[in-house]
Amino acid sequence: MVERKLLVLFGSQTGTAQDTAERIGREAKRRHFQCRVEALDSYDVANLINELLVIFVCATTGQGDPPDNMKMFWRFLFRKNLPPGSLCQLDYAVLGLGDSSYPKFNFVAKKLHKRVLQLGGNPLLPVALGDDQHDLGPDAVVDPWLLALWDKILALYPLPPGLEIISPDVRPPPKYTLHYLAEDSPYPNGGLLQPIAPRAVPSELHPFAARVVSNQRVTAESHFQDVRLIEFDVTGSGIMFSAGDVVMIQPQNCPEDVQQFCQLLRLDPDRCFVLKPTDPDASLPALLPQPCTIRHLVTHYLDISCVPRRSFFELLSYFSTNELEREKLQEFSSAQGQEELYSYCNRPRRTTLEALWDFPHTTCAIPPEYLLDLIPRIRPRAFSIASSMLAHPDRIQILMAVVRYKTQLSKPRRGLCSTWLASLNPEQGDFRVPLWVKKGGMKFPADPDTPVIMIGPGTGVAPFRAAIQERVAQGRRGNCLFFGCRQKSKDFYCQAEWEELVTKGFLTLFTAFSRDQEEKVYVQHRIQENQRLVWELLNSRNAHIYLAGNAKQMPAAVAEALQSVLQLEGGLSPSEAEEHLIALERSQRFQSETWS
Repeated sequence: MVERKLLVLFGSQTGTAQDTAERIGREAKRRHFQCRVEALDSYDVANLINELLVIFVCATTGQGDPPDNMKMFWRFLFRKNLPPGSLCQLDYAVLGLGDSSYPKFNFVAKKLHKRVLQLGGNPLLPVALGDDQHDLGPDAVVDPWLLALWDKILALYPLPPGLEIISPDVRPPPKYTLHYLAEDSPYPNGGLLQPIAPRAVPSELHPFAARVVSNQRVTAESHFQDVRLIEFDVTGSGIMFSAGDVVMIQPQNCPEDVQQFCQLLRLDPDRCFVLKPTDPDASLPALLPQPCTIRHLVTHYLDISCVPRRSFFELLSYFSTNELEREKLQEFSSAQGQEELYSYCNRPRRTTLEALWDFPHTTCAIPPEYLLDLIPRIRPRAFSIASSMLAHPDRIQILMAVVRYKTQLSKPRRGLCSTWLASLNPEQGDFRVPLWVKKGGMKFPADPDTPVIMIGPGTGVAPFRAAIQERVAQGRRGNCLFFGCRQKSKDFYCQAEWEELVTKGFLTLFTAFSRDQEEKVYVQHRIQENQRLVWELLNSRNAHIYLAGNAKQMPAAVAEALQSVLQLEGGLSPSEAEEHLIALERSQRFQSETWS
């Protein structure tokens, strides 16, 4: 009898790929497979040659890059010395999760599928390309693909005699059991922000508790958007970084939300518990102290402000004692109910906490051990570092827009991390923020004579402030910045700093204030107006171009403006200009960092 073992490996940045991988794991267990679900970098990739059946679920980040938790796997898989037939015994399928508004849509999934094929793997199905931009999200592709996949897998690995597929009506077991400690047992102080050993470089598992030094609004009070320049003290952390690097910040829920959540679920926030894995091979959540209080769990770990996914409603339906609520929850978790769920959750950006309010009978019946299955953990947020260690030793600065917007819901939507950070006023107390640094995608030229053209509208200017500070400290002059915002008087961040550098001859600055005149003017217009200079820097002086900012229309408009410079000043045809820009990207002379 062939062993019915299935391995699901995921590469996930925001948690969607992990959620989908866990869904596949649940479906596999209902079909009586022995199934493991693991992050790609937690898996010992040398074992891949012994696996018979693997499903890969992977997201694509930023500019076609693999997520952080599959980077080591990715490097290993693309080693030149792997023999072509090394995966010939492997049946596999690749499910990609991407966003078609980015140029490298599902790049990682496509490349992974092709590479495993090259190494001799046998694809069960063509690669699935889930798309965030679809009205129903990635599930529009995932649902039918999974149905076809299980047909293929069950044909190869039929159910053992006498066994049926476990009905979806049967509640799956929790990942962990939760054991409350006696009320009088002492709770060890500490938790997330333990001072780390000086030798350990801060990381996600060991963040550094950085003190907030200043938190300053850099937009006019009358401006609709609140943007902050926040400074953290990282003295003694061992953190080193250079321009283009990113600081990761682990946010937390606000006390009011934590209190509401505990009231809704009838939980005592001060109760202490320990977790035990249901599956003896599984490990405990690395970021939770043991023992832990309910308050710590809800404040630092459970993402109660995220928009809940379909799997949340599916699991919730098992706890419902109220028929009306159960029917609604089952509809939300069915393939047919996805439009309805999208209108209820995704369009208005309803939070998990708000959804729990809407199902009160079910919410108060949630067994506490299911909390970690029901609600994902709070993900760290990435910010471009906006300062240089050469100008500000032992400090990290970020330029952050406070996320706040209206939907059809009466209460404005607020970004978890930006709202929390904006509320930390160092004049009112000693506030600590868990953070660590990781390498960014942008690399600035090592040669001191290479000029740089930086295009950074809005908060996209953050990494360029770090680069300019760094280059000025090294005495480099060829710094050219195109900055855009709405109005000179309202959101011209760091104006005095730029103007001083212009006066000293360290910076050439072009500004586009889109709302300060009848016709809207953006950075791409300023590039075209200064096409001779841009061409001269690119052609004669080997300049590097950098672009950062919002990924809506801006990157395409800037690329078009650069192509028009190549045509008008360089005499290239439209197709040659496009090719030239692609060649600049390949040679890392044109780099961009955009976000949606």
